Amino acid sequence: MKKRTRISGLFLVITGATFWGVGGTVAQKLFQQYEIDVNWLVSTRLLIAGILLLLVQSFKGISTKVFDVWKNKCSAVQLIIFGLFGMLAVQYTYMASIKYGNAAVATLLQYLSPVIIIIYLILRKRNVITRHELLTVTLALTGCFFILTNGSISGLSVPKHAIICGVLSGIALAFYTLYAVSLLKKYDSLVIVGWAMIIGSVGLSFVHSPWQMDFMHLPAKAYFYIIFVIIFGTMIAFWFYIESLQSLSPQETSLLGSLEPLAAVLTTVFWLKEHFGLFQWFGMACIIGMIVILALGKKAS
Repeated sequence: MKKRTRISGLFLVITGATFWGVGGTVAQKLFQQYEIDVNWLVSTRLLIAGILLLLVQSFKGISTKVFDVWKNKCSAVQLIIFGLFGMLAVQYTYMASIKYGNAAVATLLQYLSPVIIIIYLILRKRNVITRHELLTVTLALTGCFFILTNGSISGLSVPKHAIICGVLSGIALAFYTLYAVSLLKKYDSLVIVGWAMIIGSVGLSFVHSPWQMDFMHLPAKAYFYIIFVIIFGTMIAFWFYIESLQSLSPQETSLLGSLEPLAAVLTTVFWLKEHFGLFQWFGMACIIGMIVILALGKKAS
């Protein structure tokens, strides 16, 4: 029984991470081929995915816990901050980076967040950087250099707007990761993520609401891509990843989570036919290597 539970956990985290990566590539298809507005896609995917995650929590038989976070004033304020400056900031900057560049680069730049967290904690605690941390920072910066330049120092191989949004996505994800700790200690992760998505959607709705969209000009294939991004690339990806923690350790899930950038790169290159240079592949290997080292380091400690 335990073995079966572990197998199901591996299936969940692998599927969730893969859907995350592929979802970014499908979003790129929507931006480039169908000219879908990034504001609309972000607000819509967050709203629908957030509602569905809360419904999943309700169907588990603990629907009363869905609203517990709002009964505590301090937690409610924290949740609103997390929804706007964590969830919305991560999702918007990530999608904007995809729009201006591509899903592969956007996903890899977002994975600079562990290094940003390391640097933040070192500066905050005024600790000396360890060899393990130095290695991860070096890998991240080396990977970032080769991804953005393809080995040529004379110019960037990625649009500047994509780089700016991608780096901001990494910073936002670092905040998202650190700020959510206290909330996740008190409330179920599906509840926090679900409400954060809805809050983020409401915040962005003042710029572009989900119902402001001309659907008449879209072909059937575009609807399929939109549904995939919302259901599989957002709702199911988050749900499966969180559920995998029931049978796997956080180290294992974070390690297998490195499949996300791999899936994003492979689908961007082989499905959308985006050029990815030799040095950019090396840069990707550095980023994934950094993720693996971080995960193994946590397991050892």
